[in-house]
Parts: sequence; structure tokens; C-alpha cells
Amino acid sequence: MPKHQRKHNKWKQFFFWLVGINVLILLGILTLIFWPVSETETPTPSDHTTQPSSEFTVRTTKQNVNELVNAYIEKLLDDSDHQYSVSLEEDVELVGELPVFSSTVPVTVHLEPAVQKNGDVILKQESISIGQLALPNKKIMEYLKKYLPMPEWVTVDPKNEEIYVAVTDMQIRSNLNVSVESFDLKSNNLAFNIEIPYETLGIEKRYY
Repeated sequence: MPKHQRKHNKWKQFFFWLVGINVLILLGILTLIFWPVSETETPTPSDHTTQPSSEFTVRTTKQNVNELVNAYIEKLLDDSDHQYSVSLEEDVELVGELPVFSSTVPVTVHLEPAVQKNGDVILKQESISIGQLALPNKKIMEYLKKYLPMPEWVTVDPKNEEIYVAVTDMQIRSNLNVSVESFDLKSNNLAFNIEIPYETLGIEKRYY
């Protein structure tokens, strides 16, 4: 075979190889966009066993809560390949990285907190972005749910574009029950109800 013909065949093979890669990337992006979002069951408010106790309201600032939340996240991610952090400013900002193909892309989510009657919090998605990819918000939330480790009492709900934080389901070593009284970031007014069972202190409640 003449030399110039062999060279022509190599360029032809390279062209088809390049086209094939582009087709695969396009199919991958289309799959990300149109793959159905899985259903997520939002937890129902739990009923704690009624026992003699006293309740206190503790007021704090978003700076203190921010440090506590990120310290908890850092411990949670000790054995994880994925990282993210939370910033409490005018709203709740979640910043992290998600795997896409063989790389990672930055993701930023802004969430608006809403305190529920039972003391839990719903973080409603206000805006969301993932690198330069134009993906539906629900699909990005699906990625958050799949790849970012969350505590058992935190549920990512892609369908409703929100995160349910079941504060009342937190397992605390001292057997305290915690619920949210106020979570107003704009006025920096955060308050939590702390219920201390007498049993935890070794006190037997007497009724007169």
C-alpha cells in the first residue's frame, strides 16, 4: 500500500475515533438530563417517648452553629472521597464537588431554612449550579443524594428540591432531645429547645 494512502487511512481512523468519543459524551450528558429522578420518602415527625423532663431554650448565633455543623461534617467525611461544607450567611450555602465521568465538578446550592412545627427544619433549594453543566435542578439534587454522605437524620429529596433535617431524630449521647425553635439567619437569631429527661440525671420525678 502506498505511503500516502496509509497516512490517509490513519487520519480516517482518527476521525472516526474522535467522532465516537463525542457521541459517547453526548449520550452521557443526555442520560444525566433525562434519567428519571428517584422517589424519596420524606421522614414523618417522630414521636418521642413521653417522660418527666425539663425544657430549656438556648439562643446562639449562626457563627457558632456554622462551626458546629462543619465540625460534624468533617468527622462524617473521615473515610469518604467526597468533600463538602456548609456556610450560614443570608441563607444556607452548601459547597462541594461531585464526580462527573472521570473528573469532579464544583457544586453550589443555596437553601432557605423553614422550621417545622415539630422542631425539624426543611432546607428548600433556592438556587443550584454544578460547574458549567446545564443540568436540571432535580438531577443535581439526585447527585447530592447519591454521592455526598449525610447523617441518617438528613434526607435529600430531589423531587421536591429540598433537604429535610430531622433534628428531633438526632442521637445524642447524653440522651437529650433537641428541637429547633427559631432559625432566622437574616437577623442572626437561632434558638434551640433542649429537653433534659430527669432519668438522665438520675432524678426520680415525684408528683405532689
